[in-house]
Amino acid sequence: MAEDIDREGVEKAYGRWAPVYDVVFGKVFDHGRQSTIAEADKIGGRILDVGVGTGLSLSDYSRSTKLCGVDISEPMLRRAQQRVRAQRLTNVETLAVMDAKNLAFSDCFFDAVVAQYVITAVPDPEAALDDFIRVLKPGGELILVNHIGAESGPRRVFELAFAPLARRLGWRPEFPWARLTGWAEKHGGVSLTERRPMPPMGHFSLIRFRKS
Repeated sequence: MAEDIDREGVEKAYGRWAPVYDVVFGKVFDHGRQSTIAEADKIGGRILDVGVGTGLSLSDYSRSTKLCGVDISEPMLRRAQQRVRAQRLTNVETLAVMDAKNLAFSDCFFDAVVAQYVITAVPDPEAALDDFIRVLKPGGELILVNHIGAESGPRRVFELAFAPLARRLGWRPEFPWARLTGWAEKHGGVSLTERRPMPPMGHFSLIRFRKS
């Protein structure tokens, strides 16, 4: 599928968001973050957090969970590194600048991959999802929380109207559920285990895929 946002634009956008990201998005995204972390901690082992941003989630994981965090934005990661040092998060093994669709990890390396509010903010979601599954161990889980676009009605109209501005800010608001199910069907080797509505008002969903 053609890319409708580009890496350079996303990288610049999140570099601009870095100083204010926690204040602007912290409370709005908190329920989804906590829900994904709870699911990841049930699995334990070694977890990859893609789009770790400023590291807002890192201290909420169990200290027995080994964490690797990656993000496209170096300014965001600098804040994450400061947080790791300040809070002495010794379970964080790696923080690195990395493209979500070209992860520098070996196959079948992680017990779970967590991607919070990431899929609508990468240029090629399907390629990123493919790489998430590549680095997962068989039986491992891909745990997403993301905005899913409305299929119809006033929210759909708003999302389409807002889309040009949203792309400049670093994400696409009209991402349809069918794009995820279509990816899973084409990829094979993955099964949907859960789709759970998240606040506010079910605009976001927690989505879990299991690797065969």
